[in-house]
Amino acid sequence: MSWYPLALPQQAGRRYVVTGANRGLGFFTAARLAAAGAHVVLAGRSAERLDAARAAIREARPAASVEAIVLDTSSQASVLRATDALLGVEPFDGIVANAGMVHTPRTRELSVDGDELVLATNVLGHFTLLSRLVPHLALGARVVLLGSLSTRLSTFRLSDLQLEHGYHPWRAYAQSKIASQMLGFELDRRLRASGVAVSSVVAHPGYSISGRTPTVPGVNEPSRRDRFVDALQAAWTQGKHRGAEVPLHALTAPDVTGGQFWGPEHVTRGEPALQRPTRVSNDPALGARFWTFAEETTGREFTVGA
Repeated sequence: MSWYPLALPQQAGRRYVVTGANRGLGFFTAARLAAAGAHVVLAGRSAERLDAARAAIREARPAASVEAIVLDTSSQASVLRATDALLGVEPFDGIVANAGMVHTPRTRELSVDGDELVLATNVLGHFTLLSRLVPHLALGARVVLLGSLSTRLSTFRLSDLQLEHGYHPWRAYAQSKIASQMLGFELDRRLRASGVAVSSVVAHPGYSISGRTPTVPGVNEPSRRDRFVDALQAAWTQGKHRGAEVPLHALTAPDVTGGQFWGPEHVTRGEPALQRPTRVSNDPALGARFWTFAEETTGREFTVGA
């Protein structure tokens, strides 16, 4: 594991769940945690890709403690099955809610539950996952939700989160990431209010792209063309292995506290740095309204501290 610039605190004895861990940011986050001695549950929707990710980690670190569980955040039933299994083992020290769609459909599609697909995948699945696993976290645990630079470039229509009145691929992605950040900040406010010794942090990875990421067989295999095209953006981009530094810092660094927002120091690239989120994503009134929307849409009550 010579791909990474920053030292990670030793994680022996600690246990984490990383969603979307079969590729991209999730894979490199999970690999780093395992290399530092943690036990990591790799969660993703493809059993085949999870096997490839687990094999890649163990090839680099034969003693790595990793396991895989199929979890498709676009399906409430899949999330419930996976969390049923995770609730049957020891408590976790952290969750990285990373899974999500970046390349969104050109036209509006629905999840198996009848929700707009991007919203379901990027937000609603994690809402249900957290509603079930947050009570199963150890004292001092952290939850990290993945935000995005796109949150600064889009409006947010709480009245049309399902995009029934005007779908656009960009809006679907950006609005879902605003909602993800909103979920992370609102979760931390509720954890604090209830006195639960768990914190929630939001992190964004900057502009991290596949063509500037090391080749990992079965996990990241960009073509020569992708390498060439992405190299032309080198001045303002970074590889996904570098982007993973931000959620790793948010999850493990001693200087991190709940409710913070972390990103690359140069906005699109660089070492982790404390940043200011958009006002909309961190608005307590909007956060409370979104929480109610998520409970009603998923049919899952999420009472923190109960």
